[in-house]
Amino acid sequence: MTDAPVTPVLQARRLVKRYGHVTALDGADFDLLPGEVLAVIGDNGAGKSSLIKALTGALQPDSGEILLDGEPVRFRDPLHAREHGIETVYQDLAVAASLDIASNMFLGREVRRPGLLGKVFRLLDHKRMREESARHMAELKIGLRSLTQPVESLSGGQRQGVAVARAVAWARHVVVMDEPTAALGVKESGQVLDMIRRVRERGLPVILISHNMPHVFEIADRIHIQRLGRRVGVIKPGDHEMAEVVAIMTGALQLDQGTGSTVAGRS
Repeated sequence: MTDAPVTPVLQARRLVKRYGHVTALDGADFDLLPGEVLAVIGDNGAGKSSLIKALTGALQPDSGEILLDGEPVRFRDPLHAREHGIETVYQDLAVAASLDIASNMFLGREVRRPGLLGKVFRLLDHKRMREESARHMAELKIGLRSLTQPVESLSGGQRQGVAVARAVAWARHVVVMDEPTAALGVKESGQVLDMIRRVRERGLPVILISHNMPHVFEIADRIHIQRLGRRVGVIKPGDHEMAEVVAIMTGALQLDQGTGSTVAGRS
């Protein structure tokens, strides 16, 4: 008896995006499976940023389709994607440095106090927001001195933790992380990778965009390789050496998806 096919949480089929004479996406495909960490890698100009922007509503593809839980969907903008449970942790984190941690967790989703105080006077329920923020931080094992301290007082790794916790708190389908360890040292990078593992343990699939191949091989369940605007391969880290994956990414090797073997490619 064969296992029933698993429906990907998020899919793309034959996505095309052109900017004048430049083709950013050239029939790109994508599949994110439930509960996995999928790394997306590619050289500069490979189209991985355009692919992720299409999947998160930041750009509209010229053609092709996107499916969420097997159903076609077309995101108007990033807010529309967020309404469908897709949260993104951007490389610049998009946190308000002068606000405290709890305020950042609920930025744009502030909770009003019950009754007239909230409806008429528009007062915020700071106590509830702090309590829920503390719960989310504890679930991801992010240790912070106080939720009332401003984000600008935090280290780079702690700020990343706030951004990740915010995304996980609101995501229902997918968390996208754009170069989450790019500006961090060894210790803080390790803490972020641990957070990604805990997100996966919660059952949320993660799309990880990264140039850091050791981190990709350490954390990813599968690796999506993007080249010249399309997917040229999906591999499991244990099946290939790191140098081989880099060669596929640059075009020095080509991957036979049927057998998983590689052959000499063309640049």
